[in-house]
Amino acid sequence: MPNSQHIDQLLHKGYQKEFLSADQGLELFLNAPTADLMHLAHSLRKRAVPENKVTWIIDRNSNTTNVCIANCKFCNFYRPPGHAEVYVTKIEEYKQKIDELYRYGGRQLLLQGGHHPDLGLDYYCNLFRELKSYYPDLKLHALGPPEIAHITKLEKSTHTLVLQALIEAGLDSLPGAGAEILNDRVRRLVSKGKCGAQEWLDIMRAAHKLNLTTSATMMFGHVETLKERMEHLVDIRTVQSEKPATAKGFLAFIAWPFMDEGTMLVRLKRAKNETTADDYIRMVALSRIMLPNIIHIQASWLTVGKQTAQLCLYAGADDFGSIMIEENVVSAAGAQHRFTSQGIQDAIREAGFEPQLRNQQYEPILLPVEIEQQLLDKQNLIVD
Repeated sequence: MPNSQHIDQLLHKGYQKEFLSADQGLELFLNAPTADLMHLAHSLRKRAVPENKVTWIIDRNSNTTNVCIANCKFCNFYRPPGHAEVYVTKIEEYKQKIDELYRYGGRQLLLQGGHHPDLGLDYYCNLFRELKSYYPDLKLHALGPPEIAHITKLEKSTHTLVLQALIEAGLDSLPGAGAEILNDRVRRLVSKGKCGAQEWLDIMRAAHKLNLTTSATMMFGHVETLKERMEHLVDIRTVQSEKPATAKGFLAFIAWPFMDEGTMLVRLKRAKNETTADDYIRMVALSRIMLPNIIHIQASWLTVGKQTAQLCLYAGADDFGSIMIEENVVSAAGAQHRFTSQGIQDAIREAGFEPQLRNQQYEPILLPVEIEQQLLDKQNLIVD
């Protein structure tokens, strides 16, 4: 039987914003009641983000290419070079997508893709410059550490030089994509072709030194141990603690459960998504408790659905993310939940909070009057 007094002591340390070790986080995850974890995480959330508001954003997830040589075993989206279904998105397609994004009231493009063996630094710099020439106020939340690592390898360069060039070309912020679990044992099993854990962390260190804002993520519930989840949180927290005082560093942390539908991990019988709503809520709460130096925690409604995400707003989360105008990678593995602009606001209000539209820097912005409701309705998206 767990020592309840010891659990209370750990919860008190969490309330004091002490940096808990991976072992201490694991002990809380295994033994603390869900209600206690939620209560602590919510109190920490209210201290970090005191207003009774939950933020959200209008952006679009577009993919530069589906060509990828990383061969991640949880990804149904990628195609190997030479496959009949490969593509590289053309500028006219981007313009159509961005024009629609602007009509929705959004100004941010989340731009990611595969590890294309022929798309190097010049390609991305030229793409970013061209997009900014057409849309000067467009915010590019683009690529991610694995893509930076891939480009760096192609260029025989350094992370810093690659990031500097991309920033000069128009990169506004760096998503925390491709973290999965920051443990090389796990990465060899699920994403062997991507950068290792240390390189992912080092790229984020380099980004923070360049004052490039970033986010951090975790995909859990596959082949990792519970201890490895907690070590992942400790590594993220460590990088955040090392950032320059003038840098924002990781603006947010987002965790989501492994989506397993049709993935190679399932076909090989190596993993299956068995994450329950309670498991997810406990992970969100532990994220808030273990990461006291990251202000924003996001609930991944895309993967867990509306009701579980609403509960997470009482378990440390203060952000509902994007309405996901276009999202292909996680959806290809079974994530079927969807929101309209109105639906995401309604869900936040139903949970007892005030919705607040934001930009990528988590600055509040007014809801644009030019949102075309008929276009949002045309999506015919159902909220589960």
